[in-house]
Amino acid sequence: MAGAAHCSLQAKRLLLDPKFEGYKLSLEPLACYQLGLDAAVAEVQLRDDQYTLDHMRAFGMYNYLHLDSWYQDNVYYVDQFGRVMNLSVTLDTALQKPREVFRLPTDLTACDNRLCASMHFSSSTWVTLSDGTGRLYLIKSGKRGSSASEKWEIVFNEELGSPFIIAHSVSFVKSDAHSLAVLLLRVEKDELDRKGSGFHVTLEWVTIAERKEGHHTYEIIKRRVLQGKSVPHYAAVEPSGDGLMIVSHKPFTFIQSESDKLEENDDAEVPNEKKDPLYYWQQTEDDVTITVPLPQDITKDDIKIHFSPDNICVTLKDQPPLIEGKLCSSVDHEGCTWIIREDKSLEISLIKKNEGSRWPELIIGDTRGEFIMDSSQCSEIAESLMHLTSEVMNPNPEKENPPCNAQELEECDAFLEDGASLCRFDGDTLKVTHVINLGSNQYLFSVVVNPREMPCFCLRHDVDALLWQPHSDQPENMWEHIATFNALGYVQASKQDKKFMACAPDYSYAALCECLRRVFIYRQPTPLATVLYNRKEGRQVGQVAKQLVATLEANDPILGFQATSERLFVLTTKTLFLIKVNSGN
Repeated sequence: MAGAAHCSLQAKRLLLDPKFEGYKLSLEPLACYQLGLDAAVAEVQLRDDQYTLDHMRAFGMYNYLHLDSWYQDNVYYVDQFGRVMNLSVTLDTALQKPREVFRLPTDLTACDNRLCASMHFSSSTWVTLSDGTGRLYLIKSGKRGSSASEKWEIVFNEELGSPFIIAHSVSFVKSDAHSLAVLLLRVEKDELDRKGSGFHVTLEWVTIAERKEGHHTYEIIKRRVLQGKSVPHYAAVEPSGDGLMIVSHKPFTFIQSESDKLEENDDAEVPNEKKDPLYYWQQTEDDVTITVPLPQDITKDDIKIHFSPDNICVTLKDQPPLIEGKLCSSVDHEGCTWIIREDKSLEISLIKKNEGSRWPELIIGDTRGEFIMDSSQCSEIAESLMHLTSEVMNPNPEKENPPCNAQELEECDAFLEDGASLCRFDGDTLKVTHVINLGSNQYLFSVVVNPREMPCFCLRHDVDALLWQPHSDQPENMWEHIATFNALGYVQASKQDKKFMACAPDYSYAALCECLRRVFIYRQPTPLATVLYNRKEGRQVGQVAKQLVATLEANDPILGFQATSERLFVLTTKTLFLIKVNSGN
């Protein structure tokens, strides 16, 4: 990930509530409707050779219910006869039976090593569909949710190797040609992995485009494969098809084809030779000094240096800039100077605008320089860290704050996977351009708020759950904090039997379901109609957040779970439940 910009997620303070008091259990009844299915859901059980945690996460915990975010309250599932069934809701009290919109041409039961059928709604009129045997279908659906205009027509289908599930897809226009990008997820046997699980995870990024002849036929124009050692929590292609974002516990890297490797070997004559730093830099509390070795024939007239408050550009003769980029922090550009030393080196002095701040790097994302620390700075840092080290467990037992004891942590504060990261890959260079170390910000779920944008992802921040909207077209605001579910990070951790989590696209509530029967709903705080006092603090309470619990009349495990602004959809093997959460406007 050399050269990638290391970023951080900036939470909006106005969306946080430090005085949140918790959820009050509400006994208000929830309207719950159920529809018996004509045929059971096409559930695929894990085989004996699919025994790893990655198999369970990718296929065993698969959400068999698919929400069409382009049309309100429109859900789909595939039954055991290979039929794609749709339920479109307009009035809860007048529900129609799910209707067939498409039938897979292949016999699903004939393939022994198949996975579950999967689908994704790429746009308001395009659908990508997999039968679980390794075949991908590209379907033009017309306007969905209406039997009059909805007609699913196959425009492309091709065998793409071993079985996969569709993780995400987008529809876009590039070079005046309609294209679709699809992400295919596989868990494959890894013969070289003798110490781990024996499997690796691949994400295949397939781009399909309309042929230029104009006969409305489509062909694959690109196939790129990323490989990692854990199933990604989140993987989505940018709406323009130019990039890819992945949240995963272990990193993913692109696998090069043989032709790419040959080209790279031709370009890099001595790949293992360590290069000398392009420049050296030092810093004090007030300034930064950069030293650049110069070629023998360079004179003062050949050097051009441009200073600005946040950037620097150094050019020798008429060559491309030697050093260029955004500085780690602002400088007083009018006070910056440069000279040529006797040893034929260029010395640049930058005056820090924020005195006393320590810069972690000189130019953001530039790894070609080397930082040199003097002995006084080394001893100063060592002294500041001295209190963190000791030869005994608690050198000062009289102190008010004893050292942290892991046994005092609550069970829901422990994360199985510390060190997850969010990476953005460029579609042209196939390299990571941005990376965020999520640390203990546990991934919770994803939701589509606006189908024309990338899916949002929800992360735990302390006790809260924060919803983040990626903006691939806004480099300065690539991940925006758009909503907060107070204390949900803490609450969900106590639900050991939880299977799926979701939230309403309008953020009015979050919900989670267990493997069997129970559904928990957490509403956002709402103003009270009556006066309520907090007797402990002697003050009036203006609003309250409610928790609701619904128990389904079903003995079958929950296979699918989706949330809309008005209702929850819960799918079991033979029944589809609708829980009315909010009344329509």
